[in-house]
Amino acid sequence: MSIGRVNPAKRLEDQGITGLGNVYYNLLEPALIEEALKRGEGTLGKGGAFYCSTGVHTGRSPKDKHVVRTPDVEDTIWWENNKPMAPEKFDVLHADMLAHMKGRDFFVEDLFGGADAENRLNVRMVTELAWHSLFMRTMLRRPAREELDTFEPDWTIVNCPSFKADPERHGCRTETVIALNFAKKIILIGNTAYAGENKKGVFTLLNYILPGKGIMAMHCSANHAIGNPDDAAVFFGLSGTGKTTLSADPSRILIGDDEHGWSDNGIFNFEGGCYAKTINLSKEAEPDIYNTCSMFGTVVENMVYDPETLELDFFDNSLTDNMRCAYPLHYINNASETALGGQPKNVIMLTCDAYGVLPPIARLTPAQAMYHFLSGFTSKTPGTEVGVTEPLPTFSTCFGAPFMPRRPEVYGKLLAEKIAKTGASCWLVNTGWTGGAYGVGKRMPIKATRALLTGALDGSLNNATFRKDPNFGFEVPVAVHDVDTTLLDPRATWADKAAYDAQAQKLVHMFAENFAQYVPYVDEDVKAVAIG
Repeated sequence: MSIGRVNPAKRLEDQGITGLGNVYYNLLEPALIEEALKRGEGTLGKGGAFYCSTGVHTGRSPKDKHVVRTPDVEDTIWWENNKPMAPEKFDVLHADMLAHMKGRDFFVEDLFGGADAENRLNVRMVTELAWHSLFMRTMLRRPAREELDTFEPDWTIVNCPSFKADPERHGCRTETVIALNFAKKIILIGNTAYAGENKKGVFTLLNYILPGKGIMAMHCSANHAIGNPDDAAVFFGLSGTGKTTLSADPSRILIGDDEHGWSDNGIFNFEGGCYAKTINLSKEAEPDIYNTCSMFGTVVENMVYDPETLELDFFDNSLTDNMRCAYPLHYINNASETALGGQPKNVIMLTCDAYGVLPPIARLTPAQAMYHFLSGFTSKTPGTEVGVTEPLPTFSTCFGAPFMPRRPEVYGKLLAEKIAKTGASCWLVNTGWTGGAYGVGKRMPIKATRALLTGALDGSLNNATFRKDPNFGFEVPVAVHDVDTTLLDPRATWADKAAYDAQAQKLVHMFAENFAQYVPYVDEDVKAVAIG
């Protein structure tokens, strides 16, 4: 039985998905919550938020993600970074998953990936869990009800957490599988209830499709000045670096917190919602994000709560450090209605340095910006991926290697062209450790980070006196209003200066060693930065 609004010519049966139980098409948030509660998928929390657990998988499983090796993508996929799956193995996986689905109820949401109508992707999300549909309805862009009558999916994502893959039979690593088939325009997800796999699947698709159209796909948040969409800024960064927190600035308009495109017309959000980490979240420091946790339809993942009062415990990480909330963009008071912005005036690269070496902010030349973009240095924070239990220094090219199907230099070249064309200022911002490495130092004060970013975005920081960093050669402000001067000089924050020098040289060497793989593909000015 089919329930809900859908294009009559594009039901699941027309896609070869047959023999299911009830199929619920495009249910709205209240109905999805009702179904999720009826099926015991979670708890109705304060204000109508939906509390749920993702089970064993509380983060992404990047090692279980595969791209099907078909002729149409053979020469354009970055195979060193994307695990291949043989087409015949995918076909068996697909057939086995469809057989497993027979007789079971499923939920379908027809959604848009991208606020730019000219470049958006029509995505059909097919989920075994009602709350997964609620999550994706929150995270992607929602068509008007009348648009559903003619909606035709470009891609279909099938998520079936109860299905376990067979590594030998299906050509995957474990019983958990995420498989992208560009020829058939299908993503299959099995044996994981972590909802982030769904949205990152869409991001991976756009990261492949848009560069082919000359559009930069970015793992970044974005905002613009109030009343001036042309004064835009993008914030590159991996999970845990502060993309969501720092872009939700009450003095600016939020375009989005995670995934964007940069075309000749400006920037546009891929999504219609935000997916924020909630560990140690406080009403005083982040009131807007905090408040969403008790608003109707917000999906609260893997948080401990009082079973009687339903009060969330933002400091109990016994389930995971990667506790999160997913909420519609309009729940943030200063969110953009269009999710569009002009050409960025500032490009900010966020890093979480567990070594305690990098300054809280540095001004980059375009060549230095390319060096740090392709390097993508940060520290994976606990919980964002399976097995990460403490900050792990890593290099994730383009600040998003797990979601980059093309080679890094494709994205690097596009970014270089955009920066050259617009004249955007570039900054490196460290939200990691100061006064010592992880375990000795402390996390960079968010108040200082906000003050420095405000100066960068309003242009006043350009009037500061800068010094040249002896380790990386970029420019670091000597003094900034409302910021402890000592904080601006990382070496001064360490009790043991010799230990800092040794740590700095270790990090410089790590950068150089990692960047050697990109030297054949970059221009001479970027090579000069790499060589020092």
